[in-house]
Amino acid sequence: MKRILLAAALSVLAGASGALAETLKVGVTPGEHAQIMEQVKGIAAEKGLDLDVIEFSDYVVPNQALNDGELNVNSFQHQPYLDNQVADRGFKIVSVGTTITTPMGVYSSKIKSLDELKDGATVAIPNDPTNGGRALLVLASKGLIKVKPEAGLKVTPADVIENPKKLEFAELEAAQLPRALADVDAAVINTNYASQAGLNPKKDAIAIESEKSPYANVIAVRAEDKDKPWVKTFVESYQSPEVKAFILEKFNGSVIPSW
Repeated sequence: MKRILLAAALSVLAGASGALAETLKVGVTPGEHAQIMEQVKGIAAEKGLDLDVIEFSDYVVPNQALNDGELNVNSFQHQPYLDNQVADRGFKIVSVGTTITTPMGVYSSKIKSLDELKDGATVAIPNDPTNGGRALLVLASKGLIKVKPEAGLKVTPADVIENPKKLEFAELEAAQLPRALADVDAAVINTNYASQAGLNPKKDAIAIESEKSPYANVIAVRAEDKDKPWVKTFVESYQSPEVKAFILEKFNGSVIPSW
């Protein structure tokens, strides 16, 4: 009888252990998102979550992979981008927590100040609607252009109502913008791609987005998973004091914890 009870107890413990030691496939983009997730991985392991971190080189595939069940969670995008993806593509994915804010920067290999931009200069911006709009709002905040207020965060070049320098906007894949610096007068680049190219927003950008922006990055999961226990554990692992300390020390203000 004792052996039977012991065997039953071991079976229960094994089942519990298996439930705790879940393996999650996590999608990130290169740069700070990947670096931070490696820190989250260690914290999550202590809580029974094994993270398989997968890097993607663009902004579209991680959401498609999550929606299709190839990922359990992703961490790479801000809320306006996620909202746009859900509206345009019908993804059934939701945000369950915030992560970091990465101020967008304006970079150039030809000038050292926005004041040096000549009439008719070409400025490269991301070609996806959300980050393209964000880039235009950065330029507007620096007084280079004015945009229609009613466009909100979904600004496009067509919403530019004042453009004194007659700037030309080259819309390119976000990941390609650092490589395009030699071919344009300036480029507005997301921090993860800038960092990947060896550019530091605080040191190398000729202008930078205000830290007070609506573009906090988020953790996203499928809508059907949002209330599962592992989601809470994952968010707690990310939003831990240890991860916050790593971000503050590693990125020296160019990446800001949003919790």
